[in-house]
Amino acid sequence: MRHSRHYSLEEANDSIAWVEECLGRLRTAKSSLGDKEAREALSEATPTNGGGEPGKVVSEAFLGLRSALVDLREREIVLRDLDRGLVDFPSLSGDEEIYLCWEEGEIEIGFWHDLETGFDGRRPLEDG
Repeated sequence: MRHSRHYSLEEANDSIAWVEECLGRLRTAKSSLGDKEAREALSEATPTNGGGEPGKVVSEAFLGLRSALVDLREREIVLRDLDRGLVDFPSLSGDEEIYLCWEEGEIEIGFWHDLETGFDGRRPLEDG
């Protein structure tokens, strides 16, 4: 088994709102890191003082990313694609470990896949 925690369908669906909030935190941090002006100012100032305000923006963004990723990892929720909002929840189908697969915009989880196939191997829950 790859995961020590396994979600029932109900537990995974109940976690969607929390995951959406976490995705928002990750995107906010990512957009701060992508700020061209902050990166340029930081690179110019880094040799002397760590970048001042731009350095603070970048370090806060890194801390935000780290915090959200740790939160996901602690719950053993697997982030596959931040831009798409694609996440997997470890689950069990009998004795087989699978992923319940959710993509942002879906009201609830309706798909699953085995550990190796990923998104391309998604199948409706009725096929499980």
